[in-house]
Amino acid sequence: MAYYLTGLLILRYIMRGSEFTELRAFAAIVEEGSFIRASARLRISPPALSQTIRQLEARLGVRLLNRTTRSVAPTAVGETLFARLAVVFGELEGAVADVQAARDSPTGSLRINVPRIAAMRFIAPILGDFQRAYPDIVLTIIVDDLLTDIVEGRFDAGIRLGERLERDMVAVKLSDDLQMAAVAAPAYLKGRAIPRFPQDLHQHRCINFQWPGGGNIYRWEFSRGKRSLEIAVEGSLIVNDTELMLKAALDGAGVAYMLDYQVQPSIETGKLVRFLENWSPSFPGFYLYHPSRRHVPPALRVFIDFIRTNRE
Repeated sequence: MAYYLTGLLILRYIMRGSEFTELRAFAAIVEEGSFIRASARLRISPPALSQTIRQLEARLGVRLLNRTTRSVAPTAVGETLFARLAVVFGELEGAVADVQAARDSPTGSLRINVPRIAAMRFIAPILGDFQRAYPDIVLTIIVDDLLTDIVEGRFDAGIRLGERLERDMVAVKLSDDLQMAAVAAPAYLKGRAIPRFPQDLHQHRCINFQWPGGGNIYRWEFSRGKRSLEIAVEGSLIVNDTELMLKAALDGAGVAYMLDYQVQPSIETGKLVRFLENWSPSFPGFYLYHPSRRHVPPALRVFIDFIRTNRE
């Protein structure tokens, strides 16, 4: 009986705009398990979302959510309501997605958060072609090296190294596994012994990397077989940008430790010499990731397809 009445409630509220908004807000909170994440997803403030839920509970005359300072969960009645909402909203989203997917040119806005190194590798090469292919999509690219939470930042998607992916995200692989590379210019190495072991770096002038946002100095990571170690290298130059590090290495400022694909062209032309390769670890490459949703917005879907088709 309760299940039947819940179905009637849903049908009645679907027919009225404000009540539909309340139900949509309730479903988002249950799916996200958090008022903060749900408010970011719905793009409204947490206080406004709380007020919306209070109005819904007052209108229905029942408590739908149990709240604590650390968590939120549906009550028994709330679970029953959500079970029906999931089916109804799933059908509605599917119908809308099918219609939008059938359009010749998807529309909408798309906000992408991406570190600079990935922006230059994956985004910059496709911007012109993507805008010509989908002129009605408003694309915002925010270059950010601070590991911003894309849900709290109200982004539709982001690009990040696999080892730094946020939990509960849908991830699409963009590159093969990567490897670090220790390099230096021939001019710098002239008269110096090329390092054979990571500890040999203490005898060299190294270019240190500081994590963006005033973070710690990166400790160079090495591994060989079952042995792993970190080296706090020494040097009088500290940068927080890998392109600047590459330029400094090419100019003979010292030893740099970078992603292999960044320095490979310079190695092939002899402008840089690579060493410690058998000590340089591999790790997961770049991924495009986005919050888990039953139906991916058409603008995001075509962006994902486009970047995968046109990646290097």
